[in-house]
Amino acid sequence: MVRTLIHNAAILPVTEEKVINRGYIIIEDTRIAEVGEGEYTGALDGFAQVFDGQGKLAMPGLINTHGHAAMTLLRGYGDDLALQVWLEEKMWPIEGKMIAEDVYWGAQLAILEMLKGGTTTFTDMYYFMDGVAESVEQSGMRAVLSRGMVGFSPQKAQETKEGGIEFAKKWHKQADGRITVMLGPHAPYTCPNDFLQEVVAASKELDLPLQIHLSETAFEVDQCKEKNNGLSPIQLMEELGLFERPTIAAHCVHVSDEDIQIMKKYDVKVAHNPDSNLKLGSGVAPALKMLEAGLTLGLGTDGAASNNNLDMFEEMRMAAMLHKGVNQDPIAITAYKALEMATKEGAKALFLEDKLGTLQPGALADIILLDITQPHFYPRHNLIAHVVYSAKSSDVTDVFVNGKQVVANRQVTTLDEATVIRELERCVARLFA
Repeated sequence: MVRTLIHNAAILPVTEEKVINRGYIIIEDTRIAEVGEGEYTGALDGFAQVFDGQGKLAMPGLINTHGHAAMTLLRGYGDDLALQVWLEEKMWPIEGKMIAEDVYWGAQLAILEMLKGGTTTFTDMYYFMDGVAESVEQSGMRAVLSRGMVGFSPQKAQETKEGGIEFAKKWHKQADGRITVMLGPHAPYTCPNDFLQEVVAASKELDLPLQIHLSETAFEVDQCKEKNNGLSPIQLMEELGLFERPTIAAHCVHVSDEDIQIMKKYDVKVAHNPDSNLKLGSGVAPALKMLEAGLTLGLGTDGAASNNNLDMFEEMRMAAMLHKGVNQDPIAITAYKALEMATKEGAKALFLEDKLGTLQPGALADIILLDITQPHFYPRHNLIAHVVYSAKSSDVTDVFVNGKQVVANRQVTTLDEATVIRELERCVARLFA
């Protein structure tokens, strides 16, 4: 057994709305064994590693519930466009030129950015996914991965369905359990109805959840209604039986009250992506209504081509601020609620372990340390509010995933940053030649 001690730190457990001003955490192998208040007074010789957390805040690693990691390759390409134009004229043509090594290095860059910013778990839906899984395995990060499935033609539908199933069989619960897999039909507008039903059948056979983009734009909803006898994307998914499987739906910007009730009926999880939705002009998801209905909402950045960063601190702040303004209600989404959405609610949204996203005994030891000696953390009236409204991803100094340190003093220890950037720039030069 490998035992690790973090002591003399402020601790934000996210088990309840409280902060431990000074305490300690004991990790045994991959899990948290003890969280205590006050000074640690036991012997130190039984620990393989001891971290003095003076001036640090320990909190759960952040959980990014929606994204496309390798789209770091396209950061800054195709900005300020509507979603359909962005997809059809910019993203899809250049993505058609990508090869496996592009996706591998794009995922490596995304993982560097996320780990350095305190994200310990991310979700991905893309292609050439073996490279993404290999990057996760090498980096020590945790991820929920899907091979994106589309049905533009019968041949493409068959190819992507078989690819998604093969990927799931190969990678589910691999990398010491840090990788789990979902099936990932892209969206109703890229997947014909019969194809979606085939994916549902595969989900049942493999006993895997589904992730899908739903109701992201008003155009998408109108198009769906026109093609499907007035049914919204949410209503259509109910009719096709998709919600009979555990599902996380990304975006859900244009959902009606009836849609929300359908989602509640089937306990559909939601990946809320406020930054991406605003940047693409898609609108503002009715997050408050969904929360009031009892839905589980996690936060996501989406890909770096539509955000343009993978900063979950920014996403937390946006989620809390945006809905106050839209609802003209300063308590619409509180700082603590936004924090929950980025941690334990994100874990629930991804069908991960109950205790993930918290610091409590038995939880997986995904822990981040923030430098709270920075000026924007003073005075310390409310550290929870400071984490959501004041903190920056650059405040993260150390990151542990599954009990192993993967960021030390702001440097990722498992990947070579200079190599990743050099190889990514080589791939970009070829893609855009």
